[in-house]
Parts: sequence; structure tokens; C-alpha cells
Amino acid sequence: MSFYVTTAIPYVNADPHLGHALELVQADVLARHRRLRGEPVRFLTGTDDNALKNVAAAKSAGRDVRAFVDSNAARFRSLRGPLDLSFDDFISTSADPRHAPGVERLWRASADRGDFYRRRYEGLYCAGCEQFIDGTCPEHPHDQPVPVAEENWFFRLSRYADRIGKLLETGEVRVEPQARRNEVLAFVRGGLSDFSVSRPAARADGWGIPVPGDPSQVVYVWWDALANYVTALGEGDEYERWWAGSTERVHVIGKGIVRFHAVYWLALLLSAGLPLPTAIFVHDYLTVDGAKLSKSAGNSVDPQDLVARFGTDAVRWWLLREVAPVGDTDFTVARLVHRANQDLANGLGNLVNRTLTLVHSRQDGWIGDPAAPYGVCAQLPGRIDRALARFDLRAATDALWTVVDEGNRLVESSRPWQLTGPALDAVLATLVHSCRVLAKELEPFLPSGAARLRTQLGTGNQVGPAIPAFPRLVPAS
Repeated sequence: MSFYVTTAIPYVNADPHLGHALELVQADVLARHRRLRGEPVRFLTGTDDNALKNVAAAKSAGRDVRAFVDSNAARFRSLRGPLDLSFDDFISTSADPRHAPGVERLWRASADRGDFYRRRYEGLYCAGCEQFIDGTCPEHPHDQPVPVAEENWFFRLSRYADRIGKLLETGEVRVEPQARRNEVLAFVRGGLSDFSVSRPAARADGWGIPVPGDPSQVVYVWWDALANYVTALGEGDEYERWWAGSTERVHVIGKGIVRFHAVYWLALLLSAGLPLPTAIFVHDYLTVDGAKLSKSAGNSVDPQDLVARFGTDAVRWWLLREVAPVGDTDFTVARLVHRANQDLANGLGNLVNRTLTLVHSRQDGWIGDPAAPYGVCAQLPGRIDRALARFDLRAATDALWTVVDEGNRLVESSRPWQLTGPALDAVLATLVHSCRVLAKELEPFLPSGAARLRTQLGTGNQVGPAIPAFPRLVPAS
């Protein structure tokens, strides 16, 4: 068993926002969970540097493109510490020496298959998502598309329509949730047209990867960006282990780019003769006052600022506990504070704190031989496994909270402060062991918080002192 998980790589035309944090934290939970189960894991993230919008943003800022891109890519990389991320690799597509040669290999493989041809094209171009569109762009409705007429290289996407449809229908490539699978299947069944996979180098000011054999063109940013999932592995052992030989190859992406991953990327890989991803996990958007988070819209939320104010645990927990599997989720600071206080301070923190306090006050910090966990706690690992297998982070956190609630009810119903002897020891041993299971299963979700709990709960027959693991947050004024 081996597990390769990736995020989409964002443009670096602006600072990261909370929507980027959502995807990173979701993928991090999947990676940490599989490591907890003893599986070999590789977790890749990075930045999409070669977009025309990065060039435009650098010009607007009056900065050299290279310096601008490198600086912004570093901001995305720096989310590792504040968000408690565990990625194994980070690729910046304009600077990483693995990337351009890998893109060129993929391009030549498709060219050898006869999947490229050159033709003139005229249409409306959305600079926001770097693609030709019909009318208003659904992802950038406030941006005026630009008329563009140019000659580019086109890819024979239509050649792969039937094969892609079958892959999605049979679940050989799984798209979760099912609502997103149904959407992309409808798109494929509507017919697939060949699409442009290059741009004139002059329009990109020479920024990007030159088309092999045609330096007048640069590789279209989406072809370039999608390739990172394999270019980051090189050609040798890492590629064989994590792409060609991996049991699961999972992409975690936002709903706005499903077609690129579940259609164009599959076609690219089929053309190049490479293995396909096994699953594409899709999240919806975070919004503020109903509008998608966006730097250009002026409603961006800085994840590093949130962490500085409320802590990593509170931010990660809100992203995992509150965000719906289907449908956009509106963010407010008040909701983040309420969720952290209700679940972490008053729920889990209270359960562990009162359990340890009872063990110290009634048994000097000692318990008898560890007892079996109470019923729902014994079922917890399996419930989490099943929820994460279908990319339902909310269901996984619900499973954790069922155990927390049951533990607090057990304290109230058993009233250990009134018990003595073996009856007291049995209740406290059960509570301590159950809290240890909770702390272990919590680790993929809140790695720092779980580590604090494990330290307090100890091992064997002795527990540490009761120290509040999750401070109560003060609501924003």
C-alpha cells in the first residue's frame, strides 16, 4: 500500500488566502491519516508560476517577474508552519529544475502520438482562469473577457472522449463527491472539443516553458501546471514508486478546476501513455457574505493572520468541522471562535481535563490496567477511515465528536466522584484509555493539539497533570 496525495498549485499573482489554506489542510489530514495507519505517503504541493496573470500582476506592481514570482511562491511555502502542514515536497514550476524537462517529456510523448496540430483561433479569453470561454466566465463574472486572435498548438481532446467517459462512469477514476462526478460526466457526454495548449511567447513576454521545437510558443499554463504531479517525481525511482507504482494517486482540488483534472489531465496522461490518478477529491468554495474568496474581489482572508490571532488548532478545526462536502461555506471570525470554544475548549478539552483531575484527586494520578474504550470510541478508527475514504472531512470530525460527547455523558452518568474501589478505578481507566484513543485519532486533524493531549494523558498506568489543552478564545469585538 502506498498513497500519493497532491493539492492543486495556485497562481502566485497575490498572497495566499483562506481558500488555499482549506485545500492544504484537507490534503494534510489525508496524508497524516494514512501515515497514522502505517502506510507510505508522499504529499506534494506547490505553486503555479508560469501563468500570464502572474506576469500581468508583476507588471502592475512595477516589479521584475522573476523576483515577484519567487517572493509570492515563498509566501505559499511559508504556510507550512502556521497551518501545521506535513507536505513532503513543494514545487515552484518556474524555478524547480525538475519541472521544465518533465513538461517537455510529456509534450514530446503526445506529439509522437500525433495529438497536436496548429491552427488559428479567435475567441474571448478569461485572464483570471487562463482559458478561452463562451460569454461570461462563471469563475470570474466581474472580469471582462478579452478578445484574442492567435495561432496556437491544439490538442486532440476529442480523440479521448469515449475513454474518459468510461473511466468516470466505471469509477476507475473516482470523483468525489458524487455531485461533482455527475457534473463532469455531463460535460463529457455533451462532447469534447480540441483545445489550445500553447500561447504566443510574445504575449507572455517570453515567460513560460517554450514549446519543444517551436520557441515562438510557450506551453499553455494549464498543461504546464497539471504536469507538476509527475514532473515533481522526476524520471527514476521516485516516479516509479509514487506514480507508476502507487496504490492510490489522489488529487485534492477546488470545484472550479474539475474539468481540467477530470478531463484534460486524464487525456494528457492517456496521450502520453502514463498511469491515471485513482481519485479526484473536490471541495467547494469558502465565501464571505456569499461571495467567493478572492484577492481581486477585496474579500480575501489571510490565514496567517487568523493563526496569529486564534491559533493553529482553531483555524484547522473550523476548516475541517464547518466546511460542507457540497455547497459553499460562509466564513466569519465569530463562527471560528464559537466552534473552537464549543468543541475544543468546552468539549474535548473539558473531557480530558476533568478526567485527569479526577484521576489525580481520587487516585494520585494512577489508574489500573487500561480498560477497553467505551462503545463508540472502539468504533472511532473505522468511522474515520470510511469518512476520509469518501473525502468527507465533516463526517470524520463528527465521528470524533460523537466520542467526545459520549465521554462527557459517561462522566455525568457514572459520577466517579461518588465511587470508590474497583468501581472507581474501572470508570477512570475506561475514560483515560478512551481519551488516549481520541488523542491518537485526532492527530491528523490537529497535530499540535493532539500532541499536547498525548503528553498529559501519558501511557501505561500513570497520567500527567490536568492542564487546559485548548484555551477559550475571546470573541472578536
